[in-house]
Amino acid sequence: MQPIAADTPAAWTAAELEADRARWVFTLDDRARRDLVEAVRRVGRDPERDLLDYRREEFDLGAAAAPIAAAFREIRDGRGIALVRGLPREGITPEEFELMTWAIGLHHGVARPQGKASHYISKVQDAGTVYRSPTGRGYSSNAELDFHTDGADVVVLACYNRARSGGMSMISSSVTARNLMAAERPELCALLHQPFWFSRQAEQAPDETPAYPNPIYDTEEGLLFSRWNRNRVTSAQRIEGVPPLTPAQHEAIDLLDEILRRDAVMYRMWLEPGDMQLLNSHVTLHSRTEFQDFEEPERKRLLYRLWLAPPDSRRLPESWRNAYRAIEPGTVRGGIRGQNHDEHRRAFERRQAAALGMTCAG
Repeated sequence: MQPIAADTPAAWTAAELEADRARWVFTLDDRARRDLVEAVRRVGRDPERDLLDYRREEFDLGAAAAPIAAAFREIRDGRGIALVRGLPREGITPEEFELMTWAIGLHHGVARPQGKASHYISKVQDAGTVYRSPTGRGYSSNAELDFHTDGADVVVLACYNRARSGGMSMISSSVTARNLMAAERPELCALLHQPFWFSRQAEQAPDETPAYPNPIYDTEEGLLFSRWNRNRVTSAQRIEGVPPLTPAQHEAIDLLDEILRRDAVMYRMWLEPGDMQLLNSHVTLHSRTEFQDFEEPERKRLLYRLWLAPPDSRRLPESWRNAYRAIEPGTVRGGIRGQNHDEHRRAFERRQAAALGMTCAG
């Protein structure tokens, strides 16, 4: 198989990404930090008010708006990864930091639900869950994670506390990995363009099946898209009706995971308190090392994760429809709708979509 879009900035190596930090790292200055604090405290985090009731127009990001917008442009049109450094952290409560993350999301997309409870923001914190289980989720465990893509166009991860040890973030270009595989084992690369079955980890909506087929790679309008999560593919093998993986498929995904962890491909970074990492799910894969936490509850590792459908999204491959429910650009798509996607949640999505000039897919 031939390389796809080898000249795109999303096809980077670890050395190239490190040498190009000026392109994808954005640092907020003192004025931008003050403006974010004022924006959050002017509105206030009312414990009686649901996050979904806050509106985009309530939050003026001030001087922080331009660098944050530049970071979102970079993940769409550039490397597929961006880091915003210097979100206010000292003297900021976890609740204020969560609202700040939510406010940034309101300006850049429609938040997507993330699980069975149909929640729209996740605390990435060890809650004692078992990652490698039929219902396991990585964000609520302290385990080392497989390389994977999250379930929405854009992933926002804002760091409030880092762990006592471990928890390093690792990112690889899925475009680079695919091109290396095409060069080394084209027959295995071709298999990744055919459907694999992914488990919904028992979080499916009433109108969804427990598992669905999706190729790991596909193309649309000349662009390469990726979707990979070994844990979900492994879990799907326990679901009735899912065809067993062939020996060649096993070999293909083993090689993919090996390539993703090569030193030349995998970029390592620590997220410090006040860092916000942005990822384009379609051209990056990410992972995390195991971590050990502090004993004190207030010092435990804590990040806030948003999944967003942005207004400037691109058309997805038709094969993405099972996972995203819609593939058209500028639509509210992706996420894990879960089992509590009620009228309150749907009303939030319609209101936020209208504010951004987007279409709700229903």
